[in-house]
Amino acid sequence: MRLTRRAFLSVAATVVAASAVVPPVSHADDPFTVLVATNEPYGTYHIRGMVDHVESQGGRIALVAPDLDHPTADPVEVITLDQAKAWDADLLVVNGATEWPATVVQSLPERDVVASSLAYLKPEEAPGAAAIRERLVGATAQSSDEAKVFAAHFGMPASEISVVGNVNLDNVPAYQPAGGTVLVATSVTKSSTTGGSAPGTQLLLDTAAALEAEGYHIRVGLHPREDRTLWEQYEIAEEGTIAASATAEVVVGIPGSVFPPVAAVGAPLVGITDPALTVPDYLLKLSATASTVDEVVAAVKTAWKPEPLELEAVVGPVGGSAERLWDYWMTAAAKDDQPKPSPSATASAPAQSASPSAPVKPGLPHTGVAGVGLAV
Repeated sequence: MRLTRRAFLSVAATVVAASAVVPPVSHADDPFTVLVATNEPYGTYHIRGMVDHVESQGGRIALVAPDLDHPTADPVEVITLDQAKAWDADLLVVNGATEWPATVVQSLPERDVVASSLAYLKPEEAPGAAAIRERLVGATAQSSDEAKVFAAHFGMPASEISVVGNVNLDNVPAYQPAGGTVLVATSVTKSSTTGGSAPGTQLLLDTAAALEAEGYHIRVGLHPREDRTLWEQYEIAEEGTIAASATAEVVVGIPGSVFPPVAAVGAPLVGITDPALTVPDYLLKLSATASTVDEVVAAVKTAWKPEPLELEAVVGPVGGSAERLWDYWMTAAAKDDQPKPSPSATASAPAQSASPSAPVKPGLPHTGVAGVGLAV
């Protein structure tokens, strides 16, 4: 498989400080261009956190979608597969090996491919994994626990996946909970051409009503594809779920990709469980779990939090993640006839081996975790 031919992929699954090296540079007259194909074909929200950094580096990033029929407010350029074929892109990034990413990989045979985990997946090999593995020149995940699941999804060793952190945590808001406030973090009620759904919405709705009856102020953090009309009787958190969690005493939701950032902010989590819901175990480490309204209400009052070491393994390094991910993509796509940085440039030693003289993020405020942030 092509993954092993690049020297930088033989390293451990964490990355050192981006500031410790001089990364490849993208120039305005020759922008480094990345195309992204996600498991949710129209999931612009998976890469919106990268847009500002990419633009600041003079690069270009676009989501490849089946059509342009699902516009969003996200500042993400969206193009069709036919348009993507005309781009002279430097790299194709996939966040999974399901049908749509596999289709895009097959349709762009000349593009180098990096697999970057940007949302949770099931820990089982996907149908398109074998074909995509042969094209891979790199792989990243947001945390060590996520890397294990991503490795299973692609049928590859976890040691070949570099941990870069979560770009949504590059600016962690201070945790300042407002008394009596519960944030309801929704999932998606109905599957559609835009992506799948998660069971548990009715229990979440019933729970919101019960908590309001108990005197709690209910705010709602909407999944980007959720039906807003289901929740308009409550205050919608227009700032988004992660930012809104900074003012919530407790966050209640269906376990998903938003759980690690919310836990990193410092808010206690209650996870709604349903017999039909399948999520990787690492997400369940972050929350109390409940399967009835009464259990949820009791869990909200308890406000349980995970142990710091478990939180660290699920969340990953904090601060500078967009920079690390972009530098990794550029290095992975470097042409064989161009000089490459040392393997340590993007993914060499564990975070704790970074120079003690380098500035280091303070870890995760309000969670009891310190020192997980890499030098930035």
